[in-house]
Amino acid sequence: MKSFFKNVLANIVAIVILCVVFFFFFIIMLVFSSMGNEKSVDVKKNSVLTINLKTNIIDSPTEEQRGLFDISEQNKNVLIYDAVEAIHKAKTDDKIKGISIEADDLSAGVTQIDDLRDAIADFKKSGKFVYAYGNAVSQASYYLGSVADQYYLNPSGMIELKGLATEVAFFKDFADKYGIGIEVIRHGKFKSAVEPFLRNDISPENREQLSTLLNDIWKNTSSKMAASRKIDTAAFRTVVDSLYGMIPELGLKYRLADKLIQKTEYDQMIKSKLSLKDDEKLNKISLGKYIASYSDNEKSGDKVAVLYASGSIYGGDEYNEIHSEKYIKYIKDLQNNDKVKAVVFRINSPGGSANASDEILFELQQLKKKKPLIVSFGDYAASGGYYIAMAADKIYSEPNTLTGSIGVFGVIPYFKDIANKNGIRSDIVSTNANSQYYSSLNGVTPYGVSLITRSVEGTYKRFVYFVTQNRKQTFEQIDSIGGGRVWSGTRAKQIGLVDELGTLNDAVKFAAQKAGLKSYNVASYPKSMTPFEQIFKDLNQDEISARVIKNKIGKSNYEILQQVTEKRKLQSEIKMEMPYQIKIN
Repeated sequence: MKSFFKNVLANIVAIVILCVVFFFFFIIMLVFSSMGNEKSVDVKKNSVLTINLKTNIIDSPTEEQRGLFDISEQNKNVLIYDAVEAIHKAKTDDKIKGISIEADDLSAGVTQIDDLRDAIADFKKSGKFVYAYGNAVSQASYYLGSVADQYYLNPSGMIELKGLATEVAFFKDFADKYGIGIEVIRHGKFKSAVEPFLRNDISPENREQLSTLLNDIWKNTSSKMAASRKIDTAAFRTVVDSLYGMIPELGLKYRLADKLIQKTEYDQMIKSKLSLKDDEKLNKISLGKYIASYSDNEKSGDKVAVLYASGSIYGGDEYNEIHSEKYIKYIKDLQNNDKVKAVVFRINSPGGSANASDEILFELQQLKKKKPLIVSFGDYAASGGYYIAMAADKIYSEPNTLTGSIGVFGVIPYFKDIANKNGIRSDIVSTNANSQYYSSLNGVTPYGVSLITRSVEGTYKRFVYFVTQNRKQTFEQIDSIGGGRVWSGTRAKQIGLVDELGTLNDAVKFAAQKAGLKSYNVASYPKSMTPFEQIFKDLNQDEISARVIKNKIGKSNYEILQQVTEKRKLQSEIKMEMPYQIKIN
């Protein structure tokens, strides 16, 4: 018996030792992998800068979200600021002879594609070539690729050029059927985040704002595509309405593409353009590797800091998205960093918690007292995302940014009917008149409704107050364009919600100018997570589960699932949040 226990103990010890050895082996492999990713890249002569399926354009370092076993993939993530700067640098780089766009399905937001497209259009002024090739091309990818001198399509390929549409789902009947009560309090007839719980169809106000918004964005994007392809506006509309791009021969006939060829023929054509021999290799270099060839994160001297804020706004101290405690630390660090002479606050957010937004705004106001604070809008700067911009010296928006949504709401779910139907009831014992003003089984008391309504109205007035101070307009002026309405960046400029239409790069240049800097370096905040930080973050059970689900159903569907399942998104608190996202798919 004694020998049996010895054997069992020996086996347990062996298993523990094996696990420890495996863990340290994994860490060592990770270190070598990270070192390999950071090694310098040599740009060869006659190189072609390539934007392909491996190019993942992100707005903020917090969007990287690398998994436990995909640390080596990090070079595929490229910040939009770095991508635009790389294209500008390539314009005068003798080693870069042209650009090849080979992305069938581009991972980038509409304003990011705008910035890339404009940078490539500027690159063409150098006289260097820009070609594009596609197989099954998404609308977003074609929007970028259409800027090329020549667009080539696979003979069995397609271009999904279809225009923009949005679909709004409604849950009122579902909630009524299953006995789910939802108390909604909002300010603003355009604050449509709560409409799915109040109605079974789209309201006239929401239809109006969505129609205006979609048409603004489509006018901007379609006019650029038509101009690049030298197609009359009316003819281009016919091409889109008829989905001619879905048939390769029709795509060629109606000038969406210049030639139907195989990928090998496309590469051979570029080799001929570069006067390369058949046995010579075509040197293609990705955006990520090109950036790595010249970037240096340890540069000294004066800095313009870009603080990225991407995602929904919450309280708390988490790294991803925008958590107030984390961002308060970032802002204070920048405020006290003497090397940072100006800050550009890059916002790409549909909003979220009113309280967390207010905390962030206050800290930005303190930062502004010490150094210039310029705001740049990405795809979204709505509700809380617009609110936190109100400390800015100047606001830059992209033409297609979803901007404004100056409104407030509260959603309080309760389950009285479904509980009663299933034999569940409750009694309340309390010490004060409103100790239980809200219960998940009984809903909100009349006094609770009046109190929350007062809170919503007060938060809205506070929201509008800060907008009036920043935008130098009266309460009545802001209220008339507020009410929860979302505007395109183009219209936001017209009605005074932003100062200029421009890119993140434009905002950085202005920040440097305002700080009186003739030479400066650009530093990104927050810093990307190290491989080790990523490992321990991913060991969290919720993170692992979320990553598995996201990989199975896709990022877009996962974001929808979050809206109805994530606890912090369902919390009964006052919200400044936009109800939807618009993407060019």
